[in-house]
Parts: sequence; C-alpha cells; structure tokens
Amino acid sequence: MKAEIVSVGTELTSGDSLNTNSKYIASLLFELGIDVSLHISVKDDVELLKSVARDSIGRSDVIIFTGGLGPTEDDFTKEVVADVVSRKLVLDEKVLREIEEYFQKRDIVMSENNVKQAYVVEDSIALRNRVGTAPGYMFKHSGKIVVLLPGPPSEMKSMFELEVMPILKMENSSEIYTRVIKCIGIGESQLEQSIKHVIDESEDVYIATYAKVGEVKIKLISGKQKALERAFKKVVKLAEQNIFALSDISIEEAISDNLKSSKLKIGFCESCTGGLVTSKLTELDGASEILDRSVITYSNKSKMAEADVKYSTIEKHGAVSEEVALEMAEGLFRKSDIDIAVSITGIAGPGGGSEEKPVGLVYIAICTKNHKKAKRNIFAGDRKSIQRRAAKEAYNMIREYLIERDMFKVF
Repeated sequence: MKAEIVSVGTELTSGDSLNTNSKYIASLLFELGIDVSLHISVKDDVELLKSVARDSIGRSDVIIFTGGLGPTEDDFTKEVVADVVSRKLVLDEKVLREIEEYFQKRDIVMSENNVKQAYVVEDSIALRNRVGTAPGYMFKHSGKIVVLLPGPPSEMKSMFELEVMPILKMENSSEIYTRVIKCIGIGESQLEQSIKHVIDESEDVYIATYAKVGEVKIKLISGKQKALERAFKKVVKLAEQNIFALSDISIEEAISDNLKSSKLKIGFCESCTGGLVTSKLTELDGASEILDRSVITYSNKSKMAEADVKYSTIEKHGAVSEEVALEMAEGLFRKSDIDIAVSITGIAGPGGGSEEKPVGLVYIAICTKNHKKAKRNIFAGDRKSIQRRAAKEAYNMIREYLIERDMFKVF
C-alpha cells in the first residue's frame, strides 16, 4: 500500500510552525509496512487544497489529511474533501452531544460555530477526539482509504494511535519486519561506506542510514524475517565499535540505563554548554538515581570557586584548554560523592575564537577514582549546533569509559 500525507495550514507553509505531524504519522505507517511516497503541506486556500486532494486521492492507496477541522472559517478541509469525493456533510447528533459535553465539563460556553464540527462526511467513520472537540473521519472512496485528522499534535496522536492504526493494520495484511541500530562517534557517510557491501548484497532488505546531531540510525526493513536477521547480524558486526543501542533510543537514554544497572552516580561541570548535558539526563525518568549534581562554571571565577581550577592554570593555558577541562572534572570529583565527573569547556561562538583557538573548539574531560582523560574536539556549525554536538560527545565519552571497564550493555 502506498500512502501520502497532506498537512493543511498556512502556519506550516509560512514556516511559523514545524510540521511534526507528518514525521510522526510516517514513522508509524512505516512500521505497518505502508510506504509513504509523499508529504505535502498546503496553505489555507480552498481551490489549492481541492486540487491537491483530487490528485492525492487519485494516485495513492491511503491519504491522510491533518489540520483544518476546527470551527473557524479557515478550517475547511472536511468540506473540500467531501466535495472532491462527492459526499454530503450530515449532522451527527452523537458527535454534537460529545462536543456539548466537552464544554459543559469544563464550564465553558460553547460557541455557535462549534456546531460545525458535528457535521460529518457522509458514510464515514467519525473518529473520537479524546483531547479536543474536532472529530476525525475515515472512509473508503473507490477502494482508497481517506483519513482526516485534527491539526494539534496532541489531538492527532491519540486519534491516530487509538482509532486509525488498528483499522490500517487490518487493511494491510502483509507482514513487515524492522530492526534498528543506533551509532555514535562516526559520521553517516563513513558508516554507510563501511556497511555498503551488505546494503548491495541484501536485495530483500531495505537498509538506510539517517543522521541526527551526533548520532546515526541504521534502519533495516524487510518482508522476509530470515533475510532481515542475516543482514542485521552482518551490519552489527561491522558497526560494533560505534553501536550504543539496538533499539530506537538516544545516547542519553542508553547512558542512563547503563549507569542505573551499574549503580553509578554522575556529576557535570559545564561551561560552554550551559547545562545542556545535564538537562538531557534530567529529561529522562529516574534521573535522580544517577545524577548527583551539576554546576555551570561559565566564568573563570566560577571555575576556580566551584571546581577548584587553579588561577595559574587558566593564566598559562586559557579557560578553553585540556588542562582546565581536567581540573574542572577533578575538582568536581573531589567535591562530590560521585563515581564519574564530566566537564566541558569550549568556544561555542559566534565570537570569541582565534586562529589558535577557533570557534567550535571544545575540551571534554572525565574523572573517576582511577581514571582521567580529556579530549580535544572541533565542532562545526552555529552556536546551538556546537553545543548540541558537544553534549552528544560528552555522552559518547562516558560510553567509551564504561566500555573500557566492561560496564556498558547494548539494549
């Protein structure tokens, strides 16, 4: 089955909002073995949407529209699609009662224009909205499956998972098998080159690499489970040195899981990343089990006060240096009841760089009871990108430390 996703809203085409709905829907359709061939964003224009809807319904097996189901005048997706497939909009008393109850429970006066949302596409399944007021719709037209979903991500997600996915799973009977390998410490092009012969020889398995800041995901997909597993084992063997997970989790999640299983406590002393490394850990459940403390030592004065960095070290080598990074980690370790101390100091830019110490220069250090190490890095990109890459590399260094001590497990 081939699918396309049509996202409606001027806020998407103007760049005011990021289209996260398409990414979310496509990833779930992929798991069902439904091939997404097109993502289209359309501004709030009736004639343009009509043209897109006609083309989409004509060429794909599954067409999913998001947005434009609200009560205002610029919400007209339902009306346009109904017109394209020559169906009427009919008042659904059950849907109307659900909308009225939504407002009553919240002690809000229901506007007259909300009644518009109770008109459903003729001979369609009204999809229940557990979060908002706009119902979704699903129907077949000339053998094609047409789905209309609300635009707000929280409303769309629950509706798609609970209402749409089960039906699509029944409609698409072919079994699809997938495997994921997550890597770090290697670029996408280099990783792809290292597994190229497996990609070329695995005719029954689709193998692709996807880069995200500091990480690379390898995805394997096939309708033949044995062929998939053969290719998977070959890729794992070739990429083993850089693998941190065999599931779709982040490096931060992998480190968190390993620190928990080893019952280790960690602390951070951050300068140029300004707490970013720590925040990536505190976003995860159970961070209190492994995180003892974090200090942001942005100024030289704070580095000396909070991490016992010597004034003479800063004077001789500068705040952005291997020596200062090591003293930051060592100082934090001495002052804390932790097993691992990690420090970061660098130049995130856009200013502050020099020929000797350019923008993007970052030193990361680790200190433990019997181990200390600092690494010099040069990261490209703008300020935000440099900070994000530095944070990822800090977690990669923790991974490398745990591997050296046979304390890292790939989940």
